[in-house]
Amino acid sequence: MTDTHPRPLILASTSIYRRHLLERLRLPFSVVASDVDELALPEEAPEPLARRLALAKAQAVAAQHPDCVVIGSDQVADLNGEALGKPGNHARAVAQLQRMRGQTVIFQTAVAVVCRASGFAQTELAQVKVQFRDLTDDQIERYLLAETPYDCAGSAKSEGLGISLLARIDNDDPTALVGLPLIRTCQLLEAAGLRVL
Repeated sequence: MTDTHPRPLILASTSIYRRHLLERLRLPFSVVASDVDELALPEEAPEPLARRLALAKAQAVAAQHPDCVVIGSDQVADLNGEALGKPGNHARAVAQLQRMRGQTVIFQTAVAVVCRASGFAQTELAQVKVQFRDLTDDQIERYLLAETPYDCAGSAKSEGLGISLLARIDNDDPTALVGLPLIRTCQLLEAAGLRVL
């Protein structure tokens, strides 16, 4: 494969957050929904859950588009070993944030890159340690009404008003908390033969 004729790139996600992040790399790409069941397996811990789902999403789309390079990603909020996913509604978001207040939560963000034609399949994980403020019920309610982050793992939309929930963020990839760790994504794309620069 040459640089002048790279394989088409697909993001196996309909997440607007991941799409906006991938646009930063200025590579042409298309978006295809993976339709992967995101339920955890019995006794599955947050880190392996994130890795499994990222790879499953990439593989599902790559099976339909074998000549393309496919990116899959998944994020799981890890509260003391318990996986917290997308709340889906207001009541579950309130419950999640009440449990996380004053706690350190690890956001496990996995990214996988797959190309069936070349036999390439690799997964990387970025961990982000987030210290939540000791929030009042009123602060949680005001945040949720303003932001409605029901499609975000752990109800924490850090790229928006959710930053006000946090006391500290420790990570090595500032994009990981939003949902797609671009440093690792660039490394995987290069390894798959798709040059970013």
